Amino acid sequence: MFATRIVGTSVALVLALAALPAAASPDRANPRIVQAAVTEQAVTAVQRAGGTVTNRLEVIHGVLARLTPRQEARVAHTAGLRVWKDQPVHVTDDATAATSSAPVTYSPANPAPTYAYQIGASALHAAGITGRGVTIAMVDTGLTPATDATGKAYDNWAGRIVKQVDLLHMSTTPYQNYAFDRYGHGTHITSIAGSAAKDAYGNYYGIAPGANFVVLRALGYTGGATYGSVILALDWIVQHRAENNIRVVNLSLGATPESYYWDDPLAQAVMRTWQAGIVVVTASGNSGPRAQTVNVPGNVPYVITVGAMTDHYTPYDNTDDRLTSFSSVGPTLEGFVKPDVVAPGGHILATMPVNAPDAKTALPYVIFHVGDAHATLFPLSGTSMSAAVTSGAVALLLQANPGLTPDEVKCKLMATAQPAVNQNGKLAYSVFQQGSGMINVLAATQSSATHCANQGLDINADLAGTSHFGGPANRDKKGNFYIMDMDGSTPFASDGSDGGQWSGQYVGGTGYTWSKTFAASRGYTWSKGYTWSKGYTWSKGLAASRGYTWSKGLPWDDDSSPHQATTDKLGSVAFPAREE
Repeated sequence: MFATRIVGTSVALVLALAALPAAASPDRANPRIVQAAVTEQAVTAVQRAGGTVTNRLEVIHGVLARLTPRQEARVAHTAGLRVWKDQPVHVTDDATAATSSAPVTYSPANPAPTYAYQIGASALHAAGITGRGVTIAMVDTGLTPATDATGKAYDNWAGRIVKQVDLLHMSTTPYQNYAFDRYGHGTHITSIAGSAAKDAYGNYYGIAPGANFVVLRALGYTGGATYGSVILALDWIVQHRAENNIRVVNLSLGATPESYYWDDPLAQAVMRTWQAGIVVVTASGNSGPRAQTVNVPGNVPYVITVGAMTDHYTPYDNTDDRLTSFSSVGPTLEGFVKPDVVAPGGHILATMPVNAPDAKTALPYVIFHVGDAHATLFPLSGTSMSAAVTSGAVALLLQANPGLTPDEVKCKLMATAQPAVNQNGKLAYSVFQQGSGMINVLAATQSSATHCANQGLDINADLAGTSHFGGPANRDKKGNFYIMDMDGSTPFASDGSDGGQWSGQYVGGTGYTWSKTFAASRGYTWSKGYTWSKGYTWSKGLAASRGYTWSKGLPWDDDSSPHQATTDKLGSVAFPAREE
């Protein structure tokens, strides 16, 4: 049986003490996240122990601090406090190997990138829905706007980058209006979400070409960072959301889960961002096709977690589309169905600084001509790209329906998604692989669906620690994953044709159609939860299948990702994507 609800300080104290390195130098200060009931308690405890507070993290009622092992032990013994190591995170992309060694020139006969067309965004652009008035916050490696050889801006960000914040080069105050991208990833995903460049036909290739952007540089020149800098970014977003009209946050990054979602500080920060009325879109990760490989914070049940599909280099023929093998797969360790949806994520073309590390590995490049302007586009694959596509789609949906709450946005995207079906009209992939299917933002803007996401969950109780939740997924004695009701019944087809059961195998093949009319998709019925208590029995296989023994502590290496407030020499963890 799964453990019951974990609250209080005893477990956190055990974790903190057990995680101390056996041979650590007593004088070496390590980066730690310290949480309390209120932030000032964490500040006081760190200072009394002789440690250094580097940043306040109001969004999780904590601080980022530097503590020696002795200081950490003293803080961990303080009633009501939690101490966490500063776990590494990394972007979720990889360079795509091109099919030709020569650059490709786009022309009217060979049109622009087509992911806006694939998800129905182009039709909304034609109707005047471009994301205007909506601000998307991009938490990533920054932004370096692309220009052509004459210096002419390509993506046309004029007036739309409302704020830039560098969270890596700081002491206690972030640099404002500076977020230069030294890696390339942040520019690429921001270009996907909101470029206002047009192809030879006058079509936008960015998803939300009228949206505004706040660019927060929280990841360094390796594409990596730590929990601390990402939580700092979320803290800034929550505090400044009103003045910048931030409605969407894109998190194309991830880390391996090492605790239940409610006990993870990054997950908590994401939950508070959602609670504040901001839609959080996050990548599922690139660790597929194995089951239970969804990253933090994609494992948070409330947010929109996005997997990746590919058009197999034939964007106008959806019969050979398929789920990428790298796209991370659910269920989560708490039994939630993830990803929620999928979006284009294979060989996605967008701009990057030509000398950035991510750009250099993406060569050969593509030259895209538009009138007298041209730019170099780089193909990258990953759920990072899928999340960026979806964040742009959310901006379109919010312009069309500005009063939507985050739960309602998630509901409409899931209820109108198009699942992949085979030639027999059955689901080609389970819900644990594709969620509700590929997003269709045109249909989402027209949808009347409501109250169909995050049902049975209570984010206020979750954050308060009075209740936590498990999802409807379980695993049988043969190792098959399935959807259940809490009365023990299985409300989905026993043959798995409606995606409610899955053997854990990845289905290859030449590709499948993403259907607009598959009546059995019922994706929104999986976005629900049940109170975590002794009354419900989840399979031991859900938690044990990945070999985690959380009671032994959090096995994070101090040397892998030192968080320095004045440098971006940050560690990274590889999440390779393979375009197929």
